[in-house]
Amino acid sequence: MNQETESYLEKNINWNKLPSNVKLSFGNSHREWEKAVIEYNIKNQRRWKRSVVRQVLKDEKKYYEDLIEFSRVHLMLYPYHLSDVMVKGLRITPFAYYTRMIEQIMEQERSYDCLPNFTAADGLRLLGIGRNQYIDMMNQSRNKRFFRRVPPSQLLPSKPVPLSIFERYWTIHIGLVTEDDIRTCSVEEKALIDLLIDTGGCRLGVVERGVALSLYTRGLVYIIVPVGDDDLIAVPPLENFVMNRVMGDYFETLLYKIFVSIDEHTKVADLAAVLEIDPELVKNAISMYIRLGFARKKNVEKFEVHDSWRAYIRDEPIILEDVEGYAAPIERETSTDIFDSKEPPVIDKIALLKQPSLEGYTKRIAFLFDSTLTAFLMMGNLSPGLKTHAVTMFEVGKLSDESLDSFLSELDKITDYSAEGEAKRYFDHALTLRDTIQFLRYNAKIDPGGVGVGVDLIRCESLNSLDESTCSRVLNKNYHLLISMAPLSNEVRTVSNTSPYHIGPPVPEVNSVWFKLWIYDITGYGPVTFLFVKGTRLLHLPPELYRYQRLMITTWGHESTIVNTSNVLMALNEALTHSPVLLQAYSHQTNAEIVYLPFPFERPVPPEGGEETGKLSLFDHPALTKLSERVDLQHSCGYLTFLNSSLSQSERQDESPPTSADNVEVLSYDQWKLLDLYFGVPLFSTDVNTHSCNLLLKNKLTAEDSLAKLKESSESLVTSLMDFIAQHQIVPTVEDDLNPDTVDPFACQILPGQVVTPVALPPLRYPRCVTP
Repeated sequence: MNQETESYLEKNINWNKLPSNVKLSFGNSHREWEKAVIEYNIKNQRRWKRSVVRQVLKDEKKYYEDLIEFSRVHLMLYPYHLSDVMVKGLRITPFAYYTRMIEQIMEQERSYDCLPNFTAADGLRLLGIGRNQYIDMMNQSRNKRFFRRVPPSQLLPSKPVPLSIFERYWTIHIGLVTEDDIRTCSVEEKALIDLLIDTGGCRLGVVERGVALSLYTRGLVYIIVPVGDDDLIAVPPLENFVMNRVMGDYFETLLYKIFVSIDEHTKVADLAAVLEIDPELVKNAISMYIRLGFARKKNVEKFEVHDSWRAYIRDEPIILEDVEGYAAPIERETSTDIFDSKEPPVIDKIALLKQPSLEGYTKRIAFLFDSTLTAFLMMGNLSPGLKTHAVTMFEVGKLSDESLDSFLSELDKITDYSAEGEAKRYFDHALTLRDTIQFLRYNAKIDPGGVGVGVDLIRCESLNSLDESTCSRVLNKNYHLLISMAPLSNEVRTVSNTSPYHIGPPVPEVNSVWFKLWIYDITGYGPVTFLFVKGTRLLHLPPELYRYQRLMITTWGHESTIVNTSNVLMALNEALTHSPVLLQAYSHQTNAEIVYLPFPFERPVPPEGGEETGKLSLFDHPALTKLSERVDLQHSCGYLTFLNSSLSQSERQDESPPTSADNVEVLSYDQWKLLDLYFGVPLFSTDVNTHSCNLLLKNKLTAEDSLAKLKESSESLVTSLMDFIAQHQIVPTVEDDLNPDTVDPFACQILPGQVVTPVALPPLRYPRCVTP
C-alpha cells in the first residue's frame, strides 16, 4: 500500500469519493477497499466510532477483539488510548494483555529479544519480567515434571507488581465491575467505586492512594495519563529502558519521532504543529512516555490532595486552600453502548498557579554525533552511571542541556588513563566529548549573541527518522548553530539543511567514498586507489598493489578496514558480492606513518630571532594548495589525514600517530598522500580535539560573518561535488547488464592525479571471474 492510498484511509474518505487512480490500486474492487480499511484501522489501533471502518464492519465488539488480538500477536504496545473500551468493554487490562503475550512467546520458545523495546519496558513495569527473569522462567518451563513440561501460565505472576510511578494528577476511571467483584471489596473500595460511577472519574490525588492501587491491581479501574495542549514535557535520562529491537509499527515509529523532537520549552500543541502530526497522536505518545517513566510533566496543576499522598509529594508545595471541584468530575457522552463511549476529558475547574515562563528562552547549539559514540560509551565500562546517559543518547536520540550536568559529572569519574588498544579508543572519545561539551556550553566567545548558550547532543540517525522538511523545522526552531563530531560514520546520512548554520559535512555525499574520489581528483595526491563495481570477481590483485604489505578496504557506505595483502583477495571478493569496494594502498611495511592536520591551518611560528630553516613542511604540500582553491578551509573546522606509505618508516605506530605536522620530517611531498578530509570537531584524539577547538575560537568561526561565508562556500562545494558524481556515475544499459563481460573492472583504477569513471552496476545475474 503506497503513501497516497494510506493518506485517504487516514482521512476516512469513503469509496465513492476516492479518485480513480486510488480505486485502481484496489483493482476497482469495493470489497478489496473494505479489507484495506479494516486492516489499516486495526494496524493503527484506531477508534471504531471515529473511523470509516464503522461503515464496513458493523460489529464493534468484533472489531476491538480483532484489534487487541492483532496487537498482541504482533507484540505491539497495549492501546492505552482505548482503555475505556478494552477494560470497561472487554475487560482486557494491560496486565492480562502482557501476561498472555509473554505466555504466547514462551510457548513458541522465542527469545526475550523478540519483544520490541517499548513493549518490553511496559511488560517489565507491570509484570516485573525482564531478560533475566524470562530466561529463568524458560529454564523452569523446560524442566519436565512427571514427564511433561511446566505450562508457562503456572510460572507467570498472578497480579501486577506494585507500580513505581503513580502520579497524583493522573485520572482514575471505573472499569467493568461485577456483583462478585463488589462482594470482595472493602468499604473504602466500594466508596471509591461509587464515586467513580457518579463522577465518571477523578484525579488520583484526591482519593486514598492505597485504595486506588488496590482497585487497579485487581483490574476494576483503569488509569489515564492526561496531556494538554499547553503542557511542557521534560525527558530525563532513561531508567529501566529495555534495548531489544525495533518493530516499526505506527506507534513505535511515532514514539521515536517525538523523542528526538521534544524539549521542555515547547508546548505539546506547538510540537504537534512543528511535526505536522495529529495532536491527539502526539498526546497519546507523550502519555505513554510519562506512564513508562521516560518523561515527566513540568507544569503540573497544584490542588489539594488526600492525606495519603503527602508523603509522595516532595518537590512541590501542597496547596491547602479549599478548591472547587475537589473530586473533579469527568464529562462523558451518554450512551447505552459501552463501546460507544468517548475518552472523557477532565473538567478543569482549578486554575494553574504558575506556568513556567518561556520568555527569554534562546536557541541553543546542537552537537551532532552518531551511534558509534554511544557504542563507545556503553561498551567501555567507563563509569557506573554513564550507561544510562548513553542509552538515552541512543534511544531518545538527544541529551538535552538540562541533563548535561549529571552527564559531565559521570564523565569526570573516568580515571583510568592506562587503557590500551580498543579500550583506549573508548576512553579517548569519552574524555574528548567531555572537553568539547565544556568548551561549547555557555561559552560567550563562541556565541554570536555574546552571552553563551546551552548545548543539546543529538544523534544523526534519529534526525533521519524525520522527513527533510520536518527535520528543518525542528532544528530551526530550537538551534542557531549545528556542530558535527568528526569523523561521522560513513553509514550515517548527515544533515543537509542550509539553515541553521552547520559546521560539519554540508551534504551526506561529503561523508561518502565519492568525496574521497573528488579530493583525489582535484589534488592528484591520493594513494593508489581502485574502485571495483559490485559483482566483480578477482583472481588476483592489480600489479600496482603487489609492493604493499597492507591495504585499506572500504565497502560502500561502511567504515574502512586495514588488511594484509596476503589475505585481502578472499575478503575483497566476499565484499564485492553485495557492494562496490574501494581498495587503496596503505603501507609497504607493517605500519604506516599518519599525520592529522586540523584546519583552519595555523603555520608554526619560528623561534624568536630564528629564521626559516628551508625544510619541507606539510603546510606547504601541493595537495593543500590545490585543495584550498576548491574547499573553504578557513571558515570551517575539521582535519585532514596524510599518509606516508614509503619504505623509510619512523618509529611511530598506527595506534598513536602524531597529532601535528610541526615536527614531521618531510623528505619529499610525493611520499605523503592525502588520505581523508573530515569536517567537524574531532573526538578521537585529545590533542587534535584541543587544537581544533582553539582554532575554532581563534578564527572566530562561529561569528555571523564567518558562518555566512561558510554557507556560501559550502554551496559551491556541494555544486562541484554533485557535478563530479553526475559526471562519473554511469547508469548501466540493458546490454551492459546482460553482457557483464563488456565491463572491465580495472577501468575503475584511480591513480594519483587521474580519475577514471567508476561504474555503478546493479547485482550481476551471473558469477564471473575477471583477470587484468
